[in-house]
This record gives sequence, structure tokens and C-alpha cells, in this order.
Amino acid sequence: MSPIAYTGVIIAVAVVLFISNRVPVVVVAMLTALSLWATGVLTLSQALAGLGDPAVIFIASLFIVSSGLEVTGVTAWAGQLLIRGAGEESRTRLLLLTMILVSLLTALISLNGAVAALLPVVVVIAVRLKRNSSQLLMPLVFAAHAGSLLALTGSPVNVLVSEAGQDAGYGSFGFFEFTLVGVPLLAGTMAIIILFGQRLLPERNGLTMPTDFSRHAKTLVEQYGLASGIYQMRVRASSPYVGAASTAIDLTEFPGLRLVAIQEADTARPLRRPVIAEGDHLLVRGDGESAAMLAARRHLAIREETGSGEGAETLFNQRSGLAEVVIPPRSGLIGERVFPGMVTDSGDLIVLAVQRGGVEIVGENASRDAGGIGLQAGDTMLLQGTWKALDIHLDDPDVLVVSSPEMVRRQAVPMGPGAMQAVVILAGMVLLLATGIVPPAVAGLLAAGAIIMSGIMSVEQAYRAISWTTVILVGAMMPLSTAMIETGAATLMAERLVDMIGDAGPLALLAGLFVLTAIMGQLISNTATALIVIPIAVAAATSMGISPRPVLMSTAVAAAGAFLTPIATPTNLMVMGPGGYVFSDYWKLGLPLLAWFFVVAVFVVPLIWRF
Repeated sequence: MSPIAYTGVIIAVAVVLFISNRVPVVVVAMLTALSLWATGVLTLSQALAGLGDPAVIFIASLFIVSSGLEVTGVTAWAGQLLIRGAGEESRTRLLLLTMILVSLLTALISLNGAVAALLPVVVVIAVRLKRNSSQLLMPLVFAAHAGSLLALTGSPVNVLVSEAGQDAGYGSFGFFEFTLVGVPLLAGTMAIIILFGQRLLPERNGLTMPTDFSRHAKTLVEQYGLASGIYQMRVRASSPYVGAASTAIDLTEFPGLRLVAIQEADTARPLRRPVIAEGDHLLVRGDGESAAMLAARRHLAIREETGSGEGAETLFNQRSGLAEVVIPPRSGLIGERVFPGMVTDSGDLIVLAVQRGGVEIVGENASRDAGGIGLQAGDTMLLQGTWKALDIHLDDPDVLVVSSPEMVRRQAVPMGPGAMQAVVILAGMVLLLATGIVPPAVAGLLAAGAIIMSGIMSVEQAYRAISWTTVILVGAMMPLSTAMIETGAATLMAERLVDMIGDAGPLALLAGLFVLTAIMGQLISNTATALIVIPIAVAAATSMGISPRPVLMSTAVAAAGAFLTPIATPTNLMVMGPGGYVFSDYWKLGLPLLAWFFVVAVFVVPLIWRF
């Protein structure tokens, strides 16, 4: 067999395996690269070169930046703006704000990241406003598809077509150059959804709905009897507590007042120093009158936002949070003695309360002096500490975490610690990409490195943030494009396509490539589709003697039109359960949207990028 024949067989087998979905896509992609080497189509270096390609590195770095925005509460802040602005009555306003927000987030942090961040927010809105989630979630995803064409960072496909333009000698696409086609795509998508979406979408709710953590703090403090009577007091310079040992604090002259913990300055961590310093905080529990008396006599300042004694605001905020853990059977903590106000062995977490059978354990034994409470299987503890400490120290087999602190923070704490740094880093990356001062891969690596160096995420968290399936898929499938060019397969397929079109002209070429890309994109990953079609598109443009830039941009638009099946993109599948959708629901709204994408790809794109 000739190299062209081998390449054709490998493509056919890969497409069949992608469609069958019986073999993981990562395995299919790696087998594709290895098959190109085994058949002699490419050398080993060529077959594995895609894994180190700058475009792949750029895509991986975008996942870290996206996760940085999410963990710092920037996306939660955006979601709360949506809830406040949507109101309760207007369906049109709700849809407009939802689609605008998700499209902007997609342009900056990628399709998967934006939908994953806003999915629970939109579901919560549906519950609160008593609307069917099926009427909101598909518009969310389809608007995100359109928003992926608003900027270079919106989709891996954008990066691929930009690199292809550079490789073809016609220059890469600018960061905001995609906006020229993204705006009409988004405007048409929003118009179709608002005008026809209600009739084309089902009226139902999903069986699997994400948990709403917006009232998580209040639920916990009410469950453990801490809803009121919790005060955080700052030690002033004139306080007699300055320079005193933490064990020297005696509150016996303030009836009903109990010291819960001493926290270091503004870090919200339990005090580790042997003595108290100005700026440290006392966390006390009791009645308001005694708390006010303590503050006056000991020169303490009650923080304004916690002066009412509301437990939720005092214990659960941008700096610190709460976590509920259960002692499982055979836990190493069974028999250990704990008491409210105790600092854990790590020195980072405070035990606020202990419950057994849903009832708080109080009384003579629940104190330090009495030896504390002997833990039993099934006991629950309420722990308080910084968000970072909760993330690190609750990864312990001796306890079961009821609700992940990381998930709670992402939903319930807008603009948390590091949020402004994350926004500045994002703005810096966008500036570098827009000006072209450095290559995209360098801009992405600098931003990802800044996220880690600023302490927003650890190296381990950054590893987990990367969607390795996407990265390996892109890197392992890139050699297929190389093989199609090296063997002449791309040129041969392009010539056949041009022969079929005949003298119909470049518009017919765009139409043919759109249909090919759109059909494949409904069955396999749009990224994999783009990697197969891009070399054909460039070769066809060269054969016709026209610029490949409009052809590449049209291909990007077609790849984004993955509307007709739930398996077309991970985000389509992501909303299937919460929205209660079935397979046939997608094409009903997807067909008119795909028709609009066809109009833009074939007739609008050539007006902006000339042949």
C-alpha cells in the first residue's frame, strides 16, 4: 500500500472508533500517531512531535488560567451578577444575560471552563425562579459555542486555524480578529434562541441536578447552633492582651462568653505564635452584651461586618470557610479526644462543634479541662479554617468530607482570595495575545506560571486543572495533519473537492468544506475534525489560487457549529442530565442555528477576509 492509502485507512479507522465511542478518545488518538509511525508514513519524531507543539502547550496553559479564575471566585462573582440582573419575571432578559455572560467567559477561558462554571448557577436560577432547566441549559451551551469565536482563546480550534495560517505563509489570526465573525454569530444565535427557543425546547427538568451551595454557610451554622452569638474581635495596640500568652486569656468575668479560637492577623489561621500581637483576632461565642463588655474592657475592635454576631458571615467569608466531616467506621480518629475550640494537629483548623446523632455534644465533657469528647463512628465535626487549609488537610482517609470545600468556595464565595491577581493575570495574557509581543504559547505559559507563583494554585492543582484528554487528543492527532500534507493526501482530497465543485467558485468551496466539517463535527470531537479538515482546506485554497485565510476561518465557524448531537462536544453532554434532554432534543434547536452558522461561514466570512 502507498503512504496515501495507509493514511486514508488510518483516518477511516480513527473516525469509526471516535463515532463508536467504545475506545477512549485518548487511546484512539495515540494509536493514530503510532500507526502513522508503524506504517512508515512518518518517522517516530514526526509521529510524536504534536505532543510538544506550541499550540498544544498554549491550550494546556489556558486550562490553568481558567481554573485560576474559577477557584478565586471570579466566575462565582459573574454568576451572582447574573442572578441579580436577571430578575424573576422576564424570560428574555434572563436568556440575554445568560448568553452574553457565558459567551464572554468562553472567549476568555474556553468553552468547557465557562459552561462548567455557569452550569450550577443556571440550574440554581431555574430552581429559584421555578423555570424548567431544559429551557435554559441548551441556550447556555449553544451561546457558548458562538462565543468561542469571539477571541483566539475561545477554542482549541481557533488556535489550530491561526497556526495553520501562519504555517501557510499568510500570517496568523489576531487575538480579536475572530471577533469580526464571532459577533454576528452570537447575535444571530441569541435572536434564534429568544424567538424560537421556547417552542423548540422541551419543558422538563433533569433527574440529576447540581447541588446549590449558595446557602451552604447558613445551613451549617444553623445545623450546629452557631447562627448567632459568634464575634470576631481585633486586638488593638492598647489591649492588655498584646504580648500575653494565648493560654492566659480568661473570660470568667464575662458570663456566657467562651473563647473559640485566636486567629493570626488577617490570615484567619489559628494562632501559632506563643504570644498575641496587635491585629490578631479573638473568635468568641456568647451573647451580644457580654461581647460588647469584653471589647470595651480589653480594647478590642469588633469587625463591622461581623458586629451583629451572624455566624455565617463571621465564619464563612473570602478568607475562611467551614467544612463538615463524618468519622467513618474503622477511622483512626475513633477514640481521640476533641473539644470545641480545639486546634487540630496540623495547626490550621479549628473544631467548632461536634454532633452525635444530629445533636450537638455539650456540657461538662465537651471542654478542654474535662478531657474533651471521645469520637465515635458516625460523629460529625464542624471545622473552620482558611480555604487553603481546608483544601489541604481534609484529604484524609480518617474523615469523610460531606461537601467539598473547593466546590463550595467556587459557588458561594465571589471574588475570594487571589481574585484580583487572577483578573490582572488574565488581563496581562490578553494584552500579550492582542499585541502579539510574544507567541501565544509564551503568553499562556507566563500566565499559567503567574497563577502558580502568586499562590492562587499549587503545582498539583495546576496539573489537575488541565484537561489531559483534550491536550493529548490535540497533540496525538496533529501528526495526522502532517501525514496528510507529507504524503499528498490533503492535496489529492482537495483536488477531488475542487473537481466536484467545478467552476462554481470559492463560495462553493466554503460550502463544501462547511458541510464536511459540520457533519464530522456532530460525530467526533470538533478539535479532531478540525485537525483532519484544516490541511484539506489549505490545499484546496492553494489549488484554486485563493487565500486560505477565509477558508480557515470558515472551517473554524463550521467546527463551532456542533449542535445536533449530545456527543458533539463535552459541553453538550454536560447539560444532558441536568436539562433532562434526550438525543432528539438537540437537533430541533440545533438545525436553525447550524443554518445561521452556514450563512456566516459561506457569505459573511468572505466579506471580511477576501479571497
